[in-house]
Amino acid sequence: MAPPKQLFFITGNKNKLAESKAILGDVVDLQCQAIDLVEIQGTIEEISLDKCRRAADAVKGPVLVEDTCLCFNALKELPGPYMYGKSFQYEESEAVGTQGLNDLLAGFPDKSAQAVCTFAYCEGPGHEPIIFQGRTDGKIVPPRGPTNFGWDPIFEYEGKTYAEMEKVEKNKISHRFRALEKLKAWLQEA
Repeated sequence: MAPPKQLFFITGNKNKLAESKAILGDVVDLQCQAIDLVEIQGTIEEISLDKCRRAADAVKGPVLVEDTCLCFNALKELPGPYMYGKSFQYEESEAVGTQGLNDLLAGFPDKSAQAVCTFAYCEGPGHEPIIFQGRTDGKIVPPRGPTNFGWDPIFEYEGKTYAEMEKVEKNKISHRFRALEKLKAWLQEA
């Protein structure tokens, strides 16, 4: 199969789109398309595969979907794939907020966590999606840095929160970078 020259990235999040374009560079023409997709409950992988199939059916062509999770080791990887559900909204104006996410671990000595990004690619309706996943180990800390991109202010990697990092620095170590590097290598080999 020849790699696609253009991919529809199904997201309404401009920050995710900008990071993804910066990391993928000119390997593929990434076009944004916002589609409200139903998300099933399940594992990170099950959710990503199902969402990708639905997106490919809706677009009738090659698509890329992304699911980002924050997994607290003390809570057996919760909130995980439910990070963006109504119970664990990360936005400051919503249910829990970044300070609330930090507070979830107040009674636990283990503050370690994993940032997980799963991209799923499908060449079109009827095709089986392929998963590319990246994980970054870190820890949960009280919010530090700008609050303009999800839970970046509470996820610390080697002494800095994602929010405290310059975009270029974050894009070299993040969970999204690790997943997109796998996708990029696959696209270049295909």
